[in-house]
Amino acid sequence: MAIDKVFIVGAGLMGGGIAQSCAQAGLEVTITDADPAAVDKTLKAIAWSAGKLVDKGLAAGPLEAIMSRIRPAQDFQPAEGADLCLEAVFENLAVKRQVFERLGQAARPEALVASNTSAISISELAASVSRPERFLGIHFFSPVPMMPAVEVIRGMLTSDQTFEAGLDFVRRLGKEPIPVRRDVPGFVINRINARANMEAMRLVEEGVTTVEDVDKGLRLASGRKMGIFEIGDMVGLDVTLGALMAMYEETKDPAWYPPAILRRKVKAGHLGRKTGRGWYEYDAQGNRLGPART
Repeated sequence: MAIDKVFIVGAGLMGGGIAQSCAQAGLEVTITDADPAAVDKTLKAIAWSAGKLVDKGLAAGPLEAIMSRIRPAQDFQPAEGADLCLEAVFENLAVKRQVFERLGQAARPEALVASNTSAISISELAASVSRPERFLGIHFFSPVPMMPAVEVIRGMLTSDQTFEAGLDFVRRLGKEPIPVRRDVPGFVINRINARANMEAMRLVEEGVTTVEDVDKGLRLASGRKMGIFEIGDMVGLDVTLGALMAMYEETKDPAWYPPAILRRKVKAGHLGRKTGRGWYEYDAQGNRLGPART
C-alpha cells in the first residue's frame, strides 16, 4: 500500500526527526504529544534543521513547502486519515501500550501501525492492537534527518504485505531499509552496539580510561563520526537505559543488565544534552563544555 499520510505520536528528538524526514520526502505529516509545548518546540527545531539542509542543497526546498506538510495535533483524532501511524514515545512498555490502544480506536482498519522502539519486542507491542498483522517496527537512528539506515522489524504476526510496505516507506524517504526478519531483543544494529556501549561504560567506571578518550579513540581508530558517549548524550541516557532494560527483561541474561554508572546517572537526572549534563556537560545553548564528573 502507498503511504502518503503519516501520523506521529511523540514530538521528541526522534518524532521530530521522523516528521522532518517525511515532510522532506513530500509526505503529509501530523504530529502530536502529551505535552503541547513539545510539539511547538519540535516544529521550531524542524524549521531550523530543514532550513540548514535546504541551504546546503541536501534537501529540496523551499523551506516553506516542507513546513507546510507538517501539522500539529492536540489529540489522536487526525490518525483516522493516516496511512501509517507511528509511535515515537519514551522507551517504556506501559506507555507504548497506552499509545497503541488509543491508536487502535482512532486509526482506520487499513492503516499500518508501527513503533520506533529500539529494543522492545514488536510481537509484544502488537498484542496491544486489534490487527497485529498490520503492525511492525520501523526503527530510525539519531539524528534521523542525517542517518540513512532504518531497521524494519517483523513481528510474529506481521504480514508479508505489511513488511514490504514498511520497506517501501523507508525507501521513499530516501533511506536504506535494514530488514529484520525475526523479532529478537535489540534487533540488529542496537544488539551489536549495545555490547560495545556497555563495555565502554564499564571501562570508564573501573577507571581504565575516560569518557573523552573512549570517544576520541573510536573516532580516530574506528572511523566513527561521533563517539559512544557523544551519541549517548544526544539520544538521552534514559533512552539508553530503557532499551537495555527491555533487552534484559526479555532475555533475563545478566550480560544485558545496564552498568551501575548508567543507572546512577539516570537516577541523578543526568540524562544528556537535554538536561545539560550526561557523560558531558553543556551550556544553555547545548554546546559541550567538557566531561561531566563520573
